[in-house]
Amino acid sequence: MTHQTGMTPKTDIRMRVRNLKVKVADSGDEILKGVSFELQAGKVFALVGESGSGKSVTSMAAMRLLPEALVITDGAVEVEGQDLFELSESRMQTVRGQRVAMIFQNAMTALNPVQNAGKQVAETLRLHTTLRGDALRQRVLQLFAEVGIPDPDSRYNFYPHQLSGGQQQRVMIAMALACEPDILIADEPTTSLDVTIQEQVLELIRDLTHSRQLAVLLITHDMGVVRNTADEVAVMYRGEIIERAVVDDFFHNPQQEYSRRLIDALPDLTHFQSVAVEQPLLQLDDVKVYFPIRQGVLQRVVDYTRAVDGVSLTIGRGETYALVGESGSGKSTLGRAILNLDDIAGGRITFKGEPIQSLPRRAMLPYRKKIQVIFQNPFSSMNPRLTVGEIITEGMISLGLGLSAAGREERIKQLLQRVQLEPEFSQRYPHEFSGGQLQRIAIARALAVEPELIICDEPTSALDVSIRAEVLDLLQELQREFGVSYLFITHDLSIVPSLAHHVGVMRSGKIVEQGSAQQLLTNPQHPYTQALLASVPRTDPA
Repeated sequence: MTHQTGMTPKTDIRMRVRNLKVKVADSGDEILKGVSFELQAGKVFALVGESGSGKSVTSMAAMRLLPEALVITDGAVEVEGQDLFELSESRMQTVRGQRVAMIFQNAMTALNPVQNAGKQVAETLRLHTTLRGDALRQRVLQLFAEVGIPDPDSRYNFYPHQLSGGQQQRVMIAMALACEPDILIADEPTTSLDVTIQEQVLELIRDLTHSRQLAVLLITHDMGVVRNTADEVAVMYRGEIIERAVVDDFFHNPQQEYSRRLIDALPDLTHFQSVAVEQPLLQLDDVKVYFPIRQGVLQRVVDYTRAVDGVSLTIGRGETYALVGESGSGKSTLGRAILNLDDIAGGRITFKGEPIQSLPRRAMLPYRKKIQVIFQNPFSSMNPRLTVGEIITEGMISLGLGLSAAGREERIKQLLQRVQLEPEFSQRYPHEFSGGQLQRIAIARALAVEPELIICDEPTSALDVSIRAEVLDLLQELQREFGVSYLFITHDLSIVPSLAHHVGVMRSGKIVEQGSAQQLLTNPQHPYTQALLASVPRTDPA
């Protein structure tokens, strides 16, 4: 039963969701079990809960974007008294984007890979406004600047794969805000963003909420974002809203045990890992990665983008090194360089005393088993035609783990259980899982070949707080058991104290400050590190 505290009187309702029910077409299993709430002009309504609780299904149902496998069995979604479920598809298309806009959770799969970013935002404006020509382009550039995309004029012509994960998400936000909608549905809008840009985007959403009297549905797993952005919060569990409250009341006095668990799962910002001198496993000395800038008909190289510009660091055996910084700072590029997926322009990469920076493909194969990676976007890193079991097995076979078919099956079962998934999930396909579940599958795949170093590229960015806490505990448990080391690339500084032994802060291809986690986070010396820490959302406003 839903518990409500401190509820404000509802006036100027922009959207009303009433008794929304959704089931799986084949099995009849209920996904949503009578969800009801209202979105009020000038207010942010946050919907929180674990992966698979039904948050994203609620938003997709409201926009009539559910896949055919899911069916709406009851309920209504009203905008200014008009039930969206009664509209024809052609009329619904005019509602989407102009009246109700949506920011999707996964920017890479939502953007068109063969169209540049600027044209995709311009297409939205062209459909719903009279802007054309230079005025249209200037409006897109203005939107890019508003959402914090650097050098908007050149980024206008970039394709999605040329943008960092955070920049892709900012393009999605610009697209959603382009036609100044009345209602904004934001499904994890800051998942891929570093803390400084997250603060800018959330401040932008707050400003637009008040200046345009926008009604916002904010779906998020970040309780710090909820505390600093939302006016009201609803907790979702297994397809139902179990608690609704004004934000202050919710954090000071949660009524449901599940709500208390969500708040208790937040990282401890006062506990730090003890640091011991460990034998070096991976060493980087003055590593550089440059990408050529080509111009003209002959595509001559006129300059270079210095993505990584002289980075040196050491990761010890059984140690976690956290690499933090803004999107586009070069963190993921450095990870790819270590994996020999990007050629380096200079410097030296040493693994267990052996230089690996220029090994040919065949000579690099033995190191593929020793150095694994968990990618930022689990969906795009998995073959959609393979089952989860086949995806995990693929690495064990190609890297010669030496297990029989029965041995591989048993290992898959154990790995899925270790990442809090059911063994029978091995027979399912990636599209059948939530973002958080996919990330746990990606972790299981990385662990399958018993690596010594795992490069974790934002491995918890798609996870809600309780699952994030479980995954981080799992990674630490594996580290204690097997002595595995982590290069942990993240924009979430809140998880660093309890996870990392050492931290490096990266900006514009360089490490501007590094040291023990306790030293760097309690006494930062560089102004950029200080700015990053000041931008971290806090659940305690004091």
